[in-house]
Amino acid sequence: MRVYLPSTLTAARAVLRDRTVPAGTAFAVTPALREWYSQSDTEEMEFAALQNAARACLRLLDADPDAPPRRFVFAADVEEKGVRVRDDLERGAVEVLGPVPLASVRAVHTDDPADSEAQAAVRAAVDAVLEADLGSDDAAFVVDGAEGFELLWFATQELADLL
Repeated sequence: MRVYLPSTLTAARAVLRDRTVPAGTAFAVTPALREWYSQSDTEEMEFAALQNAARACLRLLDADPDAPPRRFVFAADVEEKGVRVRDDLERGAVEVLGPVPLASVRAVHTDDPADSEAQAAVRAAVDAVLEADLGSDDAAFVVDGAEGFELLWFATQELADLL
């Protein structure tokens, strides 16, 4: 099963050092996501799961104010038995039950480190994400602004260069 694990630059450094992505909340094509995007193909549903993970990065950045304003998402293949679907929390949410070896990571998605506009949008979205989660339309508009900057794709071997 392909899962998208949200992270931050600070946490990504630990992933490189420890050679594992910690267990925790991730996003995947779950039954609820499949139902919501019933007219979409698998690629579009996986993109939606990636977007959910990118939004979760904002929450992680909010919890770590010293982390640079860059979203990191690890795309990894894990055994289905190591994942528990948590559509009750959020459409597409899963709980990865154990650490994911770096060898199982297929790609890293992150904001362009040279794009100051993306960094400013992410910083503003971090400041607004909790209000957006609570239903503020104005805050949701700010968060959507960050989502307008697509995450770039990098091979796992490039992780050290991204840090």
